[in-house]
Formats: sequence, C-alpha cells, structure tokens
Amino acid sequence: MGTEGSYPQTTRFNASLEGLRAVASIGVLLTHVAFQTGLAPTGFIGGILGRFDFFVPVFFTLSAFLLWRRYGPRSGRDVSWTRYLVSRVGRIFPAYLVVVAAVLMLLPDAYRSTGVQRVTNLTMTQIYVPGGLAPALTHLWSLCVEVAFYAALPLLAVVAGVLPGRARIPAIVLVAVVSLGWAWLPFVAASPAPGVANLQILPPAFTCWFAVGMIAAEVEGRLTPRPLRILGRRPVWWGLAVVTLWIAAQPWYGPVGLVHPQPGEFVLRVLAGTVFTAAVVLPYALAPREGLLTTPAFQALGRWSYSIFLVHLPVLELMFPLTGISPFTGHTALIAVLTLAVTVPVSAAVYVLVEEPARTATRQLVGVRQYLREGSGEPARPL
Repeated sequence: MGTEGSYPQTTRFNASLEGLRAVASIGVLLTHVAFQTGLAPTGFIGGILGRFDFFVPVFFTLSAFLLWRRYGPRSGRDVSWTRYLVSRVGRIFPAYLVVVAAVLMLLPDAYRSTGVQRVTNLTMTQIYVPGGLAPALTHLWSLCVEVAFYAALPLLAVVAGVLPGRARIPAIVLVAVVSLGWAWLPFVAASPAPGVANLQILPPAFTCWFAVGMIAAEVEGRLTPRPLRILGRRPVWWGLAVVTLWIAAQPWYGPVGLVHPQPGEFVLRVLAGTVFTAAVVLPYALAPREGLLTTPAFQALGRWSYSIFLVHLPVLELMFPLTGISPFTGHTALIAVLTLAVTVPVSAAVYVLVEEPARTATRQLVGVRQYLREGSGEPARPL
C-alpha cells in the first residue's frame, strides 16, 4: 500500500473501462432480448442471459469508481461542485431527452402513455411516481438511480473528507451493509401498492453496487504486486462472474423474470449483483492492461454505450412488428442480431449529433478548457 498522501492518477485514461462499457451495454441489450423473446429462464443459456441484468450494477460501479477517483477526498482536488453539477446535466440530459421525446412521439405504445408517464420520463422521476414507467422506456429506471448518486456525490465527498483516510473504506462498507435493510423497511416491503410506487428500486437499495466502485477508487494505486497479479487473472474473474450469474438464475435463489421479490430475495439479488460487478470491474479498474477491450471496435462501442443503453429497448420493441414475430415466441438469436444491427448505428448517430455537441456546449458553458477524456473522470453510461 502507498501512503495516504499518494493520490490516484485521476487524469489517466483507462481504455479497458471504455471497452467494458461496451460489454455492459450489450449485456443489458441481450437480457432484454432474452426476456422479450420468451427464452426459458430455467435453462442454462436462458438463465445466464436472464441474469445479464447484472450488467446494470456494472454501470453503477463504473460510475462510482470514475467519479469518486475524480471528485472524492483522495483525489486531492479543489472541486467546484457547481461546475460538476452543470457538467453532469450537460452530459446526461441532452441525449436522454432526445431519445425519450422521440420514443414518446413515434412508438405506438409509448405514444399512448399517460400524461404522468410523459412528464415523469422527461424529468427522470419515473421511479418515484406510481405508474411512472412508460412502454419502451422501462429500462430507464436504472438511470434514475444513477442520477441520484450523481446528485448525492458532493455531499458524500464532503462527509468523507471529514473522516481520517483510514476510516473511509470502513465507513463505505458500513453504509453499504446498512443499506441491505432497505427492503425490510415496512413502507418499502408494502410496496408497490395502489397509489404507491415500487419503493424497492429506489436509490438506497443499490448502495452496495456503488460502494464497490468507491472502494476501488480508494485503493487505486496502493495495491502491492501480489493482489495486482491476482486481479490480472482475468479468466478466473470472468469464471466467478459466470458462476454468480448461474447461481442467481436458479429458482431456489429467488424468483426469475418480473416476479416481485420478497425482501430477503431482493437482498440476495443485490448481493449477487455485488459479487458480479466486483468480479467484472475490479480487474480492469485496478490492474488495467492492453487487451480485447482496448481494441478500436470496443473503444468505439464504449463511446457509444450511453446511446446504446438509451435506444436499445425502443429498437427491440420495433423488431417484433417489423419482422412479424410475436413477443415471447422465440427467435432469440435473430431478434438479438437485428436489434444489435440497428441499435449500433442509431447510437453512433445520437453520439455524433447529440452527445458530442452537448458536451462541447457544456464545456464552453462552464469554462473548462481541458475536459478529461471519457473514461477517466467521466462516468460510465454517461455516468
């Protein structure tokens, strides 16, 4: 371990994490394809793909790692929180609003959304309002959770900055453990109910997934050669990730599909997601090296990953009427290939036409002359 005064290289671009975003975005796409095509969640392949929703915690962990290393107490930086918040809004909302507005206007099911659904989805408040999730936009619940983390980060950084350096990791672990009790709170356990949203998926429930990234940022650059060698054994970590997916997919571990879990079942799911995201992210965050994820193809997909996440579900919804295939009737491989083939170029266009101009405008607005490259100080999904 290094000394407390040795700060992580917060300006160093980690290309592996850029590529990992690509993997996570495609993983989320595949889990939605598996569900929408009715792939049996009890089989080996169906079970694994059904639990590819654990790539959502990968996004959470990446966001926490990248932002905490840039803005956390160990960065040693004098942060302008106004500038930080403006940059987050400029990074997240432009592409989000364009995609949501387009879906609400162009997709038949989404077009029939209620006024409440339209307002809450455009303001990214849909998880806090009963019936707020709109057709073809239900996947955006997780982005609401991440935005809550962005909003809370200044307060978290200030509080953590008061603690002695050696107390920060224990404090993060303690908060994460306490958060596991969220699902058992009476008002949470009683939801969803008439007039009450599903409180189980509010931001406090997923503290563990963010905590993994924050702890990684705290130890970055301070690991001795032995743990670095262990982290460098990528096949072993991916093996652990696959085993975690398989276990979490078993009926005895908890309900599959859209069945609402009981508090204990929900906590087991959060814990499995914690193990999965740690196995996937930590080797690339703490022991980066050149490899498949640093190739040009994965780097490009990583840059487009936020837009891939935004547009993939609306594209998937369109694949069924366009192909004449009914949902939940199979053809998983075909629908996956077609969805990916359409999603990638559309996402590239959104990136070029919306994301990049918005980032340039934000840079000019806040007066930042040098923006960190995406992947060093930038979040994961915009994160």
